[in-house]
Amino acid sequence: MAESLPLEMLTYILSFLPLSDQKEASLVSRAWYCAAQNALRETNVRYNIPVSSASLLAIKSLGLRGISCISLTNLDGSPTSHLVLQSVAYHLGPHLQSLCLGGGSPTEASFVALVLGCPALRTLDLSGCNSLFTSGTLLAQPEMAQRVRQALSGLRELKLACLRNLADLSFNQLSSCVPSLERLSLAYCHLNFELSPAQGSINPQDYSPSQLSFHNLLRFVKERAGKLRALDLSGTGLPPEALHSLGQVAGLQLQELSLHSCRDLSTEAVATLCRQQPGLISLDLSGCSELTDGALLAVSRGLQHLQHLSLGKLQRLTDAGCTALGDLRELQSLDMTECCLVSGRELAQALGSVSGAPPPLTSLRLAYCSSLKDASMLSLIPALGPSLRVLDLSSCVALSNRTLQAICTYHTHLSVLRLAWCKELRDWGLLGLEESSEKSAMCPQLCPELEYQASGPEDASPKPQSSSLLTLQALQELDLTACSKLTDASLAKVLQFPQLRQLSLSLLPALTDMGLVAVARGCPSLEHLVLSHCSHISDEGWAQAAGYWPRLQHLNLSSCSQLTEQTLDTIRQACKQIRVLDVAMCPGINVAAVRRFQAQLPQVTCVQSCFVGGADLTLTL
Repeated sequence: MAESLPLEMLTYILSFLPLSDQKEASLVSRAWYCAAQNALRETNVRYNIPVSSASLLAIKSLGLRGISCISLTNLDGSPTSHLVLQSVAYHLGPHLQSLCLGGGSPTEASFVALVLGCPALRTLDLSGCNSLFTSGTLLAQPEMAQRVRQALSGLRELKLACLRNLADLSFNQLSSCVPSLERLSLAYCHLNFELSPAQGSINPQDYSPSQLSFHNLLRFVKERAGKLRALDLSGTGLPPEALHSLGQVAGLQLQELSLHSCRDLSTEAVATLCRQQPGLISLDLSGCSELTDGALLAVSRGLQHLQHLSLGKLQRLTDAGCTALGDLRELQSLDMTECCLVSGRELAQALGSVSGAPPPLTSLRLAYCSSLKDASMLSLIPALGPSLRVLDLSSCVALSNRTLQAICTYHTHLSVLRLAWCKELRDWGLLGLEESSEKSAMCPQLCPELEYQASGPEDASPKPQSSSLLTLQALQELDLTACSKLTDASLAKVLQFPQLRQLSLSLLPALTDMGLVAVARGCPSLEHLVLSHCSHISDEGWAQAAGYWPRLQHLNLSSCSQLTEQTLDTIRQACKQIRVLDVAMCPGINVAAVRRFQAQLPQVTCVQSCFVGGADLTLTL
């Protein structure tokens, strides 16, 4: 029946599938292949292309499919890189909208030739491409600059992060070629904040050929104030007076501003910014360690339309500041990672205030908030709206099964749940049982409903309890790292998520082959799996489990002491899509076996094998 559907309709249906499922669907028939290729042309799909002669055929194939978003890796000044850039310009250039050369070392000539062949570019990422800016002569010739300006006339986003050689002259030459720029990133570039006599109105002879000055950036912002919508100045050491100068630029109406790790910023500077730029919808203040509760109060009062707020690593932020969050009625994502003084009491009250419906939060990150307790979480979790999809409680070490069961009761549509290092989680919490049933949960042979039968696929799936982990059937990522009290008794029963893509069970000392095989049966779509330091997993368990994971791409088995080279053979035969493998500190695997594995699977891009075969790490003084 599907064969009779019009191509457009089949393409629309497949567009709802994850990327890996679309790839699988393309193998069904020619019609499905064409439909899947159409779906994969979506602009949010980025293709990573390693720069080598082997990629030339793939580039030509991608060009026939009209791919519009790529990232080139391992780029340097070699003839091979030059040939690859020529191929990209010829086959992909006419319809390429997003290009990332991050960390590469292209020559100026090859870069200019590539850009001239990409007239439809909307996003260009040159982060870490220091070779382009070393000489300071990039686009110095007026004729070439004019041609590049025509090619980049539609560019909206430019990323220049982590460029140690970026100076005023090279920045001005490049920025003059992007007249329609709306988004600029200079994250972790070295900015000189010495004030100029004219406060931003400088003569061409004042441009620095060796450093990027703030007054030159301020001049650029003034010139582009009517179009500029997003700035990323993270890690630049921006002082309060410089932030004040930026915020008061006439006509500037920023929507996004990232100031991550600008440690000199003060609460007063943030308050002034909120008055100057009330239209901000995204603000990143994480790592600005001098900020206090007053900064959050100013944000809540001045930025009524804020949707994304990052406050990670603000060690001075307390519950008193959290009371203001209830005023941000449009807030969609909140990051309070490592806010160690936040206990969650006022946060629950703010988000559950009676002044209206809770904010439409889709993402909440409270990792490393060590003051969080079950009592406050039991108030907070019901207050969060039904739109929540991402919840990170990693290293909130005081949380227990009561918090987990509340999550499973109120947020059944979660797609990401991180509970790493929540060491108080136990089997009965995952199973949705009362605490009094813990003994039965730990002894499944005494409890018929928990009895694990390893007879195969014919086993009936367990019925989900009202608050067990099984209720979270939309999960795509789950992190249970170092939840050391969990055993096969619960893992074998509740880890049954057909959509799960990423799973971490590292540092679980009680995980055995029986649990591993059950997880493999219940989570067949895994692409990323971390099992490091699981000392009871053996070759026999992997032989049974690996066949259920044909999509596995990233696998971490470091410090699994019972594994031998037999496991490498199993992975090679069953996991054909593997790209990254970590077998470091596995004493049963030797270097020769790792080299054979890499030779037989050339698509594997990285194998971590430090201290394979065992090593004496004892320090001798």
